Amino acid sequence: MAKLTSKGTWVEIHNIVLPAGERAPQVPEDTQQVPLEMRVKGFLVEPASLDEEVEIITTAGRHLRGRLIEVNPAYSHQFGAPIPELSTIGGEVRAILRERGYIK
Repeated sequence: MAKLTSKGTWVEIHNIVLPAGERAPQVPEDTQQVPLEMRVKGFLVEPASLDEEVEIITTAGRHLRGRLIEVNPAYSHQFGAPIPELSTIGGEVRAILRERGYIK
């Protein structure tokens, strides 16, 4: 049985936005030959296993669906692995600002 990743875990998903051949006509020919892909990081909405179709909530609050490809993904720009204790701060600050009426 595949190992389940817990709800709320920082993950990365992948999705094909447009298959090869369905890109805009002004896109260069070599680009037309490959799909337009989406990779997004966010928090897992429900427990899931790798390669499953999942829903995430991004740090901006967007709900997106895609195939789970990585758990606790590191950033490729070499700032190191994510620190779980810091990954929720953005949402907590927005909640405080919303509560105090600074943002909607």
